[in-house]
Amino acid sequence: MSELIPLPFDRLLSRMFREKEREQCVFGLPVDKFAPAPSSGRSWSVRFHGHDAATPLGPAAGPHTQLAQNIVLSFLGGGRIMELKTVQVMDRLTIPRPCIDMRTAGYNVEWSQELTLEQSLEEYVKASMLVDILRAAGWPELPAASCANVFDMSVGYDLAGIQGDRVQAFIRGMQDATAVVDRLRAQLPAEFRRYRDLPFRTRLSDTLTLSTFHGCPPDEIERIAAFLMEHNGLHVIVKLNPTLLGPGDARRILNDQLGWPDHIPDEAFAEDASWDQASAFVGRLGEQARALGRSFGVKFSNTLIVENRDTFFPSEKVMYMSGPPLHVLAMTLVGRFRAAFGDRFPVSFSGGINKSNFADAVSLGIVPVTVCSDLLRTNGYERLAGYFKDLDARMAAAGARDLDEFVVRGRGKAEAALARAGADEPHTRACRDALATGGNLRAAAGEALYAKWVAEARLLNTADYVDGLARNPRYARAQNAKPPRKVGSHLTLFDCLTCDKCLPVCPNNANFTYALPAAEIPVLKARHDGHAWKAERQGALKTEQKHQIANYADFCNECGNCDVFCPEDGGPYVVKPRFFGSHEEFRRHARLDGMHVARRGGALHVHGRFNAVEYVLVSDGGRSQFSGKGFDVRFREDAPESTLEGQGSVEVDLTWAAVMRWLGNAVMDARAANYVNT
Repeated sequence: MSELIPLPFDRLLSRMFREKEREQCVFGLPVDKFAPAPSSGRSWSVRFHGHDAATPLGPAAGPHTQLAQNIVLSFLGGGRIMELKTVQVMDRLTIPRPCIDMRTAGYNVEWSQELTLEQSLEEYVKASMLVDILRAAGWPELPAASCANVFDMSVGYDLAGIQGDRVQAFIRGMQDATAVVDRLRAQLPAEFRRYRDLPFRTRLSDTLTLSTFHGCPPDEIERIAAFLMEHNGLHVIVKLNPTLLGPGDARRILNDQLGWPDHIPDEAFAEDASWDQASAFVGRLGEQARALGRSFGVKFSNTLIVENRDTFFPSEKVMYMSGPPLHVLAMTLVGRFRAAFGDRFPVSFSGGINKSNFADAVSLGIVPVTVCSDLLRTNGYERLAGYFKDLDARMAAAGARDLDEFVVRGRGKAEAALARAGADEPHTRACRDALATGGNLRAAAGEALYAKWVAEARLLNTADYVDGLARNPRYARAQNAKPPRKVGSHLTLFDCLTCDKCLPVCPNNANFTYALPAAEIPVLKARHDGHAWKAERQGALKTEQKHQIANYADFCNECGNCDVFCPEDGGPYVVKPRFFGSHEEFRRHARLDGMHVARRGGALHVHGRFNAVEYVLVSDGGRSQFSGKGFDVRFREDAPESTLEGQGSVEVDLTWAAVMRWLGNAVMDARAANYVNT
C-alpha cells in the first residue's frame, strides 16, 4: 500500500496481550528474546540531557516505521533512548517502491514520514502508553531501573515548516500529550480497566534531534536549532552529514580504502555545510544553549548520498547509503570533531552499528548509540539481545561496574587518561591502586577528578578506535558484497520454505503467521449449461507446512525488504495472502490482490481479489453464497458439486470460494492472535 493505516489503540493493546498470553510473544518477538539484564550487578544506565535511560542503545527510526508496535519492539529488544522518526510539514509524500535495499551495505530512497503529523503524534503517544502498560504488567521481567526510557523527537527540514502551526502543534503535543493520553485512556477495553488509572507520561519529550536533510544550508541549520531552543525550550542535537569530511577524504575512505564503488556526487559537497561552517555554528549554538540553560550536542551521522547506478530503485537518481561504510565515515567524523572540540559537547552516533561494534561505540562515551539498518536484517529486533550480551562480556573482562568505568578501563587507556586529567600525587596513587585491584574508580578519584578522567578517556578511546578503522576488512566491500542467498524456487499462495525470515525483517511488522492444517482443496470449476450446473475437478491445491505466511496490508508500504531476505523469488508481500483491515481499504486499493474478512452475526464474510478478479463469499452454518462478475451461486460446503444452485453466465471457479473460506476461518481463529482477528 502507498500509505500506512495505524491500528486503533484498543485493538493494538488487545493484540499485544492476547499474543503474550497465548503465544509467549509480543508483536512477534518471543519473550525469551527480550533484552537481558546486566549480570553481576553491572549497570548500563546513562544520562541523556538530564534524563535517565537504562541503556545507551537507542533504535533510530531511519527507514523504520512510526507505528507504535515497532517502538514497543525496540523497547522490548533493549532500546531505551528512542530517536523517533523525523516529521515535517510535507506529510503527504509519494515515496518510491521499493524503498529499502539491504542486500549489501544498505540503501534507501525514503524521505521523511509516511503518516500525517497528527497521526505521528498519536502513534508516539500510543507507543509511550503501551510501554507504560508493559512495565505495569511486569513485561519484560526486569527491575524498574532497567526499564527507564526516553523519547527523543525529530523534526525537519526547513525553518519555515518548523515554525508553521502544524509542526508546532506536534512539538507542543509531545511536550504535553495530556489531551491525547486522556482520549486513548478512555479507549481501554473493559478487560484492561486495571490500567485506566495508570499515571501515563504526558510530557513525552523535551529533547530533539534535528535532522538536516542533504542540501540544507548551514545558516538554516543554525537558525532552526536556535529557534527550537529559544521558542520551544528544547534540548537540541544537530545531526550532521558525512559530507563534512570533504570530497577528498570521503571518497578516499569510501572508494579507495573500503573498496565501495558508489560515487558521491559533487553537488552533495557543494550544497552541504563544510567542516569550517559546521564547526562555526556548533560553537555558537553551544554558547547559546549555555546561556539559555539548555543542552546542545551533535550526532554523526546522517546517511550518505550517492548516485544510483543500480536497478533496484529504477526511478531514482540518487540513494542514501548506510551500513558498514557509513560506520567508518561517521566514526572518522567523531574523531575529527573530538580532536577539535575535546569533550565539550555530547556526541550521539548512528552509522553501521551492529553486535560487533556496539560495545566499541559505547566505550567512546557516545550516548545514545542508535541502530537502524541492522534491525532490517534477519531476526530483526531479536538481534539486539546479542548487543547487550557482548557489552556485558566486554565490561566483565575490563572489570567495569558501569559504563563510565567501561570508558576508563575498556580500551587500555586508563593510565594515559589519568595523566591527562591532571591529578595530584595522592589521587594518582589512589586511582592506580583502584585500577590494579579492581577497586571503585569513582571513590578513589572523587567526583571532580573522575569526571575529568572519564572525559580524557573518551578522547583517547576515540582516537584509538578511529585509527585504522578504514583498514578494517569488516567494513570493506569485499566482506559485505554477497547478497542473501536465493534457492531458485518461486513463492506460491500456500506453503514455502517456512523459514520465517520475512517476519522480523519487515520494518512495519506487517507479515504474520497463521495456522492452516495440512489439507487438500480440489480445483473445482462449474458452468451452467442452460439446464443445470456441471462441475469438473482439475487437480488440487495442497498445504503441508506447519504454518503459513500472510501480510497485513494496512501496515505494508511495499518497501521490498521481505523479498530481499526471502530465499524464494516473488516477494512475500506480493505473493502471500494480503489482508486489509477494513472493507474501505480493500475497495480503495483495487490494484492489489487481497481480502477483507469479517464476522457478522456468526457468518464469515470475505471480500477477495485474486488475479485482479473480485469475489464475495458468505459462509454460514456449512453453506456458502459465492458471487462475482457474472454469477451468484449457493452450495453446501461439504458437497458443492451436487448442491450448487443459483445464476451464472460464466464459468465459476469454486476453488476461490474454498480458498477464501479456508483463509478466512484460519485468520479469524481466536486461538491465535494477529492484526486481522484482534
